[in-house]
Amino acid sequence: MANARRQGEIVTTALDLLGEKGADGVSLRAVAERMGVRLNTVSWHVKTKGRLLELMADAILARVPLEDLPPGPADRFRELLRRYRRALLGFRDGARVVAGTYAAEPNTLRTGEAIVSALLECGLDEREAAWTAWTAVYFTLGLTQEEQGAPASVGEVLDAAVTPAAHPALSRALGHLAGGTFEERFDFGLDLITRRSG
Repeated sequence: MANARRQGEIVTTALDLLGEKGADGVSLRAVAERMGVRLNTVSWHVKTKGRLLELMADAILARVPLEDLPPGPADRFRELLRRYRRALLGFRDGARVVAGTYAAEPNTLRTGEAIVSALLECGLDEREAAWTAWTAVYFTLGLTQEEQGAPASVGEVLDAAVTPAAHPALSRALGHLAGGTFEERFDFGLDLITRRSG
């Protein structure tokens, strides 16, 4: 119990550092310094930075509520992904932390269980449900990571780099490549995935 409590304190401290300094500011040493303990103390409870990131990712996904979901499986699937995205956005570099791990931890597994269960209820077979879940999660992580790290001037960067002679297709679609909000792009992508699964 004491070990679990100390591990929880370490993860909470690491998430505080994440909020202040971003993913690059999180290290076992930084956590130890913030807690006022020796590096060995932190290492004893989380072993490596990779393990710390797994525990942080699972703590982020603890913010995905599974209560009051829509009864229809397709609507439930969409709502779960929206909640997943909101949990990522609730932490600075949240998507980057989660995307960089493969955490088979309680909160991660319960979220995955809910997503796959909804897809199975939509009538997908096991392979389709599993791979559709991966597709939706990868899409959500990638778009959210871009949202959390994108410069405000992304449109200007594209305008300066894309030319009709060298990039005719990109030039035609340029207004849409940087247009719209991330929320609109998320809904569009989720619609595409849901059409396949629903």
